[in-house]
Amino acid sequence: MRCPFCGHDETQVKDSRPSEDGAAIRRRRLCPSCEGRFTTFERVQLRELTIVKRSGRRTPFERDKLARSIAIAIRKRPVEPERVERMISAIVRQLESMGETELPSSTVGELVMQALKQLDDVAYVRYASVYRDFKETEDFARFLGEEGLSEALADDR
Repeated sequence: MRCPFCGHDETQVKDSRPSEDGAAIRRRRLCPSCEGRFTTFERVQLRELTIVKRSGRRTPFERDKLARSIAIAIRKRPVEPERVERMISAIVRQLESMGETELPSSTVGELVMQALKQLDDVAYVRYASVYRDFKETEDFARFLGEEGLSEALADDR
């Protein structure tokens, strides 16, 4: 593993343990060159996934990109990081278990929306507003009415 501080090619593993959800191995590393310390996570990857965008462009699936988009939706919401990590792991497992190596981006978006709806209504609406490309306040009102979320969000204030 290359050192993120000095770029040295070899680093030493000082400690390994499973992550909280057991889906990854957490490794503390030390660079013998600059003595920098950092943490890496090792996860099982069942297959290489490719996401097919609406435009037809293909990109490799990135767990970190999925995590970033969810983090934006849940920003400043009372959601425990462990629940978010479990949700992301569950989405990735679902994608990998579909048996396909190429998946439309809409499949990922729908799985995220289902998971966010169970996690937090406000995060769900935030994500939907970007995913479904809301342009006007009427788009929000229509979505809230379809989903029956108007009362739930009013109670959340």
